[in-house]
Amino acid sequence: MDIIFAGTPQFAATALAALIKQHNIVAVFTQPDRPSGRGMLLNASPVKQLALQYGLPVLQPPTLKNEDVQQTITGLNADVMVVAAYGLILPKAVLQLPRHGCLNIHASLLPRWRGAAPIQRAILAGDTETGVTIMQMDEGLDTGDMLLKRVCTIEANDTSMSLHDKLAELGAQAIIEALQDMEHGNLHPEHQNSQQATYASKLTKAEAQLDWTKDAKQLELAVRGYFPFPTAYAQFGETTIKILQASLGSGKEAAAGNVIAIDKKRIHVACGKGVLGLEILQKPGAKALPVAQFIQSFPVKVGDRFSTN
Repeated sequence: MDIIFAGTPQFAATALAALIKQHNIVAVFTQPDRPSGRGMLLNASPVKQLALQYGLPVLQPPTLKNEDVQQTITGLNADVMVVAAYGLILPKAVLQLPRHGCLNIHASLLPRWRGAAPIQRAILAGDTETGVTIMQMDEGLDTGDMLLKRVCTIEANDTSMSLHDKLAELGAQAIIEALQDMEHGNLHPEHQNSQQATYASKLTKAEAQLDWTKDAKQLELAVRGYFPFPTAYAQFGETTIKILQASLGSGKEAAAGNVIAIDKKRIHVACGKGVLGLEILQKPGAKALPVAQFIQSFPVKVGDRFSTN
């Protein structure tokens, strides 16, 4: 099939790599290069880097509402547009331009977790499974008809990073399968039940601060859900400590935030209910370190206290 691909981050690049092997990519749309890093140099998105590697035409308009952009899309005469984590709104006019419309690879089992951060919100909520949905796009926010779903178990040690990588591969497989079904007329659209919908709001740095008055299990989910971005953190005196890995700990009851025990692998911190064992930590301007090395340069002792919100 002749396909327009629209996407930006690595999640989308994984799907594009699979599509390149199976179909004719007539153009790739991705967000404009953004400044990043200490030097704030312009960097191409993972999708752009892959597209250039294969010599594909790359377009980076700041919006798709422009008539000239829409005429360009019309001129590509594509069978379908495949969209994955593109980051720009597709106007109604664009949705109708390709022969078979626009298909979206969404990283959840819709209608659960519509919105910007479905992978992280699934972990934070303690879900035991998630997946990908191939959806026929409409004007709503992830409200279109579902064409194909594939389920993925959320393992007890999954972080947003590990789950992202699993779902990226699953999404790549699913879009290939959906396009095969489309070619053979075997797709069966299913309406979403909006009453079952949940919303995966965008992540903020502020929400990643651990509140020690909460249940230890909630905080363990937070550490996994916020890794690698925005990364869970806590205040220790005047210092902000990032917490990259933790597990449920053990020990006697104490005031929330109190360090109740330290061993070679964990700093055990009392919570509103239960204990959280901190395993990998990072102080400002330093590398992330396991506990045994961290406490050599940042002495934490039993009886010290992480502040609550």
